[in-house]
Amino acid sequence: MDLGLAGRRALVCGGSKGLGFACARALAQEGVAVTITARGEAGLAAAAAAIRASCGAEVGWTAADMRSEADRARLVAGVGQVDILVTNAGGPPPGDFRNWSAADWHRALELNMLAPIDLIRLVIDGMTARGFGRIINITSGAVKAPLPGLGLSNGARAGLTGFVAGLSREVVRHGVTINNLLPSAFRTERLDLTARTIAAEKGVPEEEAMADRLAGIPAGRFGDPDDFGAACAFFASARMGYVTGQNLLMDGGSFRGTL
Repeated sequence: MDLGLAGRRALVCGGSKGLGFACARALAQEGVAVTITARGEAGLAAAAAAIRASCGAEVGWTAADMRSEADRARLVAGVGQVDILVTNAGGPPPGDFRNWSAADWHRALELNMLAPIDLIRLVIDGMTARGFGRIINITSGAVKAPLPGLGLSNGARAGLTGFVAGLSREVVRHGVTINNLLPSAFRTERLDLTARTIAAEKGVPEEEAMADRLAGIPAGRFGDPDDFGAACAFFASARMGYVTGQNLLMDGGSFRGTL
């Protein structure tokens, strides 16, 4: 299927590794001119080179800290026209809410709620003026089924989800859609970190914690980042103009509900 993306321009946050990288590569393979961003220059340069080598696409990169309003503005100005925005940031650390300070909450909200909203603010008017835009927020399966110990992430990402649910209905008439991808256990560094944390809390080997997590996944495996990237490219496509304000849960069947 031709996704109708050739010649579009995309900005992918957290694009140097993990699910952000998978999204950037999938978009590049569809002929999108991609700019990836993260904080580390070395990781970005390596990721951009890997994507170019895989498909010969145009891939740029800009180091930026999503917690900085000035960095966000500089990033979007540098890219220029943004047809596709993929917001993505690593989740805050797990823990017991009794130990979290106001500063901990502020950091989580800044990175996982307020920064994506500000990026959307910076690109939305250009998208509506051109009559095309795709905004895809990488959130978390915890939005659908909150996970113990991940209260900072549960709260901040749910706040973002609530905000874009309203905005998505306002801009869809202008050809702009906003949707969310909700990953659960994908084979990334985040999965390893969570397993280490759970193992330390329970006093069990990391391998046991990982096996316990796997046992709860009907698919019998952890997610493949390439599958996630393909979903991102499809949501970004010209074929998805009638889908907005939706949350696609990608969890291998772990959520046991019907809706």
